Amino acid sequence: MMAASWGLAPALAQTSSPPPAQGPERKTTIKINVVQYEWWLLFWSNNQLACKLFIEHDGLPTAEDIGLQCGSQLQSAWQQTGPCTVVSSDQSSQCKGLYLHLVGNYTLQREIPINLPPPEAWISITGCNPVPPQNACDQLPSLLITAREPLPNETIIDIQGRVGDQPFSCGGASCTIPLQPTSQQGVEVEFWADSSFGDSTATYSALVRAVPWGDFMAPEGPSDTHRMWYVGVISDRWVGAPLASCSQTWQSFPDLGGPPEWLTTPSDPAGLTTEVPYYYLAGALIEQGYVDASGCPDGGLSSPGVANQCGLEQAGPQVAEWQNKFNKDIFDAAKDTGIPAQLIKRIFSRESQFWPGMYQNQKEVGLGQLTENGADTLLGWNYSFYSQFCPLVFSQDTCLRGFTTLTAEQQATLRGALLSKVNAQCPDCSTGIDLSRADYSVRVFARTLLANCEQVSGIVSAATRQAPGMVASYEDLWRFTLANYNAGSGCLTDAINGAIRAGERLDWNHVSAHLTDGCQGALQYVQDITGENNSPNLSPTSTP
Repeated sequence: MMAASWGLAPALAQTSSPPPAQGPERKTTIKINVVQYEWWLLFWSNNQLACKLFIEHDGLPTAEDIGLQCGSQLQSAWQQTGPCTVVSSDQSSQCKGLYLHLVGNYTLQREIPINLPPPEAWISITGCNPVPPQNACDQLPSLLITAREPLPNETIIDIQGRVGDQPFSCGGASCTIPLQPTSQQGVEVEFWADSSFGDSTATYSALVRAVPWGDFMAPEGPSDTHRMWYVGVISDRWVGAPLASCSQTWQSFPDLGGPPEWLTTPSDPAGLTTEVPYYYLAGALIEQGYVDASGCPDGGLSSPGVANQCGLEQAGPQVAEWQNKFNKDIFDAAKDTGIPAQLIKRIFSRESQFWPGMYQNQKEVGLGQLTENGADTLLGWNYSFYSQFCPLVFSQDTCLRGFTTLTAEQQATLRGALLSKVNAQCPDCSTGIDLSRADYSVRVFARTLLANCEQVSGIVSAATRQAPGMVASYEDLWRFTLANYNAGSGCLTDAINGAIRAGERLDWNHVSAHLTDGCQGALQYVQDITGENNSPNLSPTSTP
C-alpha cells in the first residue's frame, strides 16, 4: 500500500488533468476450428451450377443463406421449386427449378476478435469503519483507492488524481490519501489508474466529506469534548456500507449525525412494529367481516368504511396485527432499493392505512395508492424497473426504445398493466385483498420512490444548473420528493421556480410557501409523514 505524494513538485502538476482517452485498443484474437459445408445450387434441367454456398451449420442451407450468397432471384426460384417426382434419375431433366447438392465439408481455422476487460479502480475509507446512519469516526481517516488490472501479463503502474485542487500520485495498485477536514458539502475527488498496457481506467469522481464535530479544534484550545468526524463518500465506485438512499442521485450527504427517524431502516423487521388506532383500517376490517362489531352502535361504523370508537376498540387486536402484516416486505424492499423502511411504512400509513383495497374506483391502487401519474413517473424515470416490466407486455424490440418514445396507446397499455398488477382488490378473497398483489405493490412502491428521487433531481438541476445537493439539504430533497409524489412534478417545479425568482433559499419552508392553491395539500401530506405524530387522517379519493 502506497501513501499519496503531496506537494507542488513539477512532476505532480500533470496529475491535475485526467489522462487522455487515447490508448491501445484492448482487443485480441483467438483461433477456433469451424466446420464449413460446401453446397452447390444446380438447375434440374441441365445440372448446371447456379451458385456455390458455404455454410457453418448442420442441415440444408436456409432461404436466407441462399439469398445472401446467391442473390434474390435464385432465392425466389429456389423457394418456388416443387418436389421432383420423376421415376428415374435420367428423367430429372424434366423437372423445373433448382436443387441442392452437398459437395463436402472442411475444417477451417478462424480468428475471432475479442474485447479485453479494462482496468478499474474503487474508493473506500481506511483507518475507520463508518457505520450508517451516523458514519462517525473517532479519528480522521484516509481515503483508500485500489485498482485492478485484469490482464494476466499487465499491472497497474500508478494511481493519480486530485482532492479538490490538490493533486496526488501513488505508484502501484493502491493509494492511501490522508483526509483533511472538509465542509459539510464535502470536497470533490477525481481519480484514475494507469496500466502497463499503455492505457488508463476511466476517470472516476467522488464527493468526500470529513466534518469535525465538537470544539476540540477551537483556536482557544481543545476541550474535553470527545473528538469525532462525520465521514461520507458519494461515488459509484464506493466500496463500503450502502450509501444513504438517493444521495448518489442528488450528490447530497445526510445531515450530520445521521438522518431523522423517518429516513431510517431498523436492523430487522420487528423495528417497524406499530400500534396505531387506525379508524379507516378498523372500518375496512369490519366491513369485510374480518372483525365482528355487531354489538356496537351502527355495527361499529360511523360512516361507510370508517369505524366508530366502539368499532375501533372491537377491532383493536386485528388493527394491530394488520398494520404490521407487511413489515417484512417493507424491510426487504428497503434493503433491496435503499429507500428507508420507516419512510415506506409512514407513506403507506398516510396513503391507505395498510388497506390496499380502500378505494373502489381503482384510480389509486396498492398500499401506496399508485395513480396513473405515479405509474408514468415510475416507468419514465426508473429505467431499471421499466426494462424488466415492459417485456412482460410488449416485445423486447419495442421496449428498447424507452417509455417516453412509446406511442400514447402503448404508454396507456403499459400503465394499465402496471396498475392492474398492483391492484390488490379481490372480491373472491377471504378479506377482499389479494395479499400476493399487496406484497408486490410494496416492491413497486419502493421503486416508485426511486423514480421520484430521479425526477426531483432533474427538476432541481434544471432550475438551478447545479447538483441538488449543492442547493438543498438531504432532508429537504426528501420533502421535495414527497411533495412530488403527492402533488405532481408540475406543483413542485412551479414552487421551486417561485422560490428562485424571489431570491430565496431552496429549503422546504421557502419552497412550500410557493405551492399554488391546487397544490396546497402537499403541505399536510409532508407534515403527516415527516412529523413525530405519525397517525394521519386519511383522505380517501371520492368514489363516483
